[in-house]
Amino acid sequence: MGGFFGAASHRDVVIDVFFGVDYHSHLGTRRAGMIFFDSETGFQREIHSIENTPFRTKFEDDLQGFHGRSGIGCISDTDPQPLLVRSHLGTFGITTVGIINNAEELIEECFSAGGKQFMAMSSGKVNSTELVAALINQKESFVEGIKFAQEVIDGSLTLLIMTDDGDIIAARDKVGRLPVLVGKNDEGRCISFESFPYHKLGYDDEYELGPGEIVRVNADGYETLAPAGDTMKICAFLWTYYGYPNSNYEGQNVEVVRYRNGAIMARDEAAAGTLPEVDYVAGVPDSGVPHAIGYSTQCKTPFARPFIKYTPTWARSFMPSNQEVRNRVAKMKQVAVPELIKDKKLLLIDDSIVRGTQLRETVDFLYDAGATEVHMRSACPPIMFSCKYLSFSSSKSEMDLISRRTIQELEGDEGQKHLEEYADASTERGGCMLRAICEKLGFDSLGYQSLQGMIESTGIDPEKICTYCWTGKE
Repeated sequence: MGGFFGAASHRDVVIDVFFGVDYHSHLGTRRAGMIFFDSETGFQREIHSIENTPFRTKFEDDLQGFHGRSGIGCISDTDPQPLLVRSHLGTFGITTVGIINNAEELIEECFSAGGKQFMAMSSGKVNSTELVAALINQKESFVEGIKFAQEVIDGSLTLLIMTDDGDIIAARDKVGRLPVLVGKNDEGRCISFESFPYHKLGYDDEYELGPGEIVRVNADGYETLAPAGDTMKICAFLWTYYGYPNSNYEGQNVEVVRYRNGAIMARDEAAAGTLPEVDYVAGVPDSGVPHAIGYSTQCKTPFARPFIKYTPTWARSFMPSNQEVRNRVAKMKQVAVPELIKDKKLLLIDDSIVRGTQLRETVDFLYDAGATEVHMRSACPPIMFSCKYLSFSSSKSEMDLISRRTIQELEGDEGQKHLEEYADASTERGGCMLRAICEKLGFDSLGYQSLQGMIESTGIDPEKICTYCWTGKE
């Protein structure tokens, strides 16, 4: 994944961009960067690895060397950025969020069209943001170039460009898979993925870009350069998992939606007669907690925190890319409250169940601490497909997903033809998969939120939400 923040003002914006980018640290752990423009001295840029050290620590020493009334910055879970590019469109800074599934094909097309070279990273791959810049530079204006890039890319593309006059151009993905918001104060404007960073910095809401919309922002306001399209497919996982609790997208607050989602799960379980009798409802920290609060409130069962995530040294939500290290970090984060576990029946809610490895360790951890029963609920339906539009849930193989792996174990290749049926717990196949996963992970019971219940919780037209991870449908 990744996130960005930019600002243009009648005053220096270095501190605003620094804190604005830092507030996107929950979206990635690999690279981060900032670039500023000053009318007298031009551009200044720094990129650092944040794999072992948080953004703020890496960039504090750079602040005294930065100055400018325009700036953009990013947290990236993929390639180093933002980049500084010089072309017939001028010199500009660029940062992108999204995924390019057909990168190699587009690179070859650039070569065949007369492009001579790309800078290769140590892996031999081309930086995705550099590829986007090359696509944009094939056209005679930024607007034409952005629209062209979004059209030819298989995946998604949301971006910021800072031009050599200090203006910032923002473009939301052509079907709006991610949000882009404009904030304002008395001295200027900002652009952000999340809304809460600019609220904290003293900006007010001004505008939310529509799908495919391109705007130019400067200290005096914003101007639409390309209007929004009619089709939107915003990612449902924004509310389920990776969106920050304080943020709003399409008018719907993340924390409120999660409360509502948990309440809908409890409501539907009560109607089906499947609510277990437990001592406490708990959330898997941190994103499972609000779902659990909603569930607990609806079913009138006490909410508790039987284990706490140790955050002073493991503060960020995203984990190292190495699965073995991820599992060890997840285990080390969890610190038990024995008084809330020993001889207790617990119902846990997690935001999702992807691979299942960490949950197996969690249930073992709770039983070892003395729990008599551990029931599990997922705040979203079984994940059947790796995301091909954003990089937050990508897997090397669909068999990395516990749902697909379990289906293969149950029925072999034939089972992969019946994914829709397996995703529905009310069917024979769905019930069979549910029981198999429950047994595999060691829970006393297991339940998933329904697709209909999850969509209901967002309060958004179902036609405007991307549910590809669960349905495989565009």
